[in-house]
Amino acid sequence: MRGKTVSSKSTILEAGFDLLSRNPGASLAEIAAHAGVGRATLHRHFTGRADLVAEMALVASSELNTAVDAAVQDAPTYAEGLRVAFRAMLPLAQRYMFLGTEPVEQDPRVAATYAAETAELYSDIDAAKAEGAFDTDVPTAWIAQAYENLLYASWAMVAAEEATPNQAADLAWRTLTTGLKPTEKHHDT
Repeated sequence: MRGKTVSSKSTILEAGFDLLSRNPGASLAEIAAHAGVGRATLHRHFTGRADLVAEMALVASSELNTAVDAAVQDAPTYAEGLRVAFRAMLPLAQRYMFLGTEPVEQDPRVAATYAAETAELYSDIDAAKAEGAFDTDVPTAWIAQAYENLLYASWAMVAAEEATPNQAADLAWRTLTTGLKPTEKHHDT
C-alpha cells in the first residue's frame, strides 16, 4: 500500500487489517506508513491504537455478518445455518485472526455489537435444539462457547495452513455435533 496518497479512514483500516494480520504488534506509525499517510492523518481518524482496533472489530463484525447472512439465507434448518456459518466465516480467518488477542470488548460499541451477536447465536442454538440437533440438557451457553472456540481453533488451523477453510469448518462442525469419536466406516460386502 506504500505510495498511495489516499488518506481516507477506510485506507487506514485496510492497512491495519493487512499489517496487523501479519504482525499483530505493529505500531500506529507502521500502520500509517503502510497506509501511505502520516501519523497526524491517522490521528485525525483514530485517537489511538485502541480506537483503531475497536473500529476494525466493528468492520470485521459487519463483514462477517454479511458473509454469514448470505450463506444462511437458504439453510433449511437452524442447525444447517450454524454449519454453513462456519464455512462462511473461515475464509476471512487471516484478515481477523489478530482480533482474538485484542481487548476490543472494552469499547462500548464493540461490547454492544458482541452482545447482540451472542444473543442471536443463543437464539439460533435454541432453535437448533428444538429441531433436535443438540441435546436440550446441554446449556445453550456451553454450546455457544464451544461454537465460538471451535471457530477460533478453525481460524488458527487455517492461518497456520494446516487446513483449508472448508476442512476446518467440517472438522469444527463434526466436533460440535458428534465429538471426536471415530466415524463408522461402511464396508460393502
